[in-house]
Amino acid sequence: MVSHSPEETQRLGAELARQLQAGDVLALTGEIGSGKTTFVRGLAEGLGIPGSSVASPSFVLVREYHRGRIPLYHSDLFRLEGVPEAMTVGLEEYYEGDGVTVIEWANKIPAILPEQFLEIFFETIDSESRKVRISPHGPRYEGREFWKENETPRS
Repeated sequence: MVSHSPEETQRLGAELARQLQAGDVLALTGEIGSGKTTFVRGLAEGLGIPGSSVASPSFVLVREYHRGRIPLYHSDLFRLEGVPEAMTVGLEEYYEGDGVTVIEWANKIPAILPEQFLEIFFETIDSESRKVRISPHGPRYEGREFWKENETPRS
């Protein structure tokens, strides 16, 4: 799937949010500036949380948003150095919780991911366009309709 603008990336997040359930975990990967936080703003909007309230959790490690259909727990592993430090964040508690857990830079410490998660990879094509791929890991996500590789985001 190719997104041609930040607005389309945000719409992809909002579209995916309609399929999310409490206990879902999303592992976001991609270089700096590839659209991960923009996508999370769309997820928030799709869950009924103002996207404008979403900020990168780089320094606080986890931000919680509770005003939507289900809570959103937004984490960022960029500044963490390994599994021992990541374990202090307490992500495992969020995995079993009442909301959706989103982890930016999940590829940095893959050992902290649960057995079942959605991996969403962002690749920069140019200043506006991003290739976005979603890969379900585990039976929890079977039978759900996620966008297809060559679809265009809905307006």
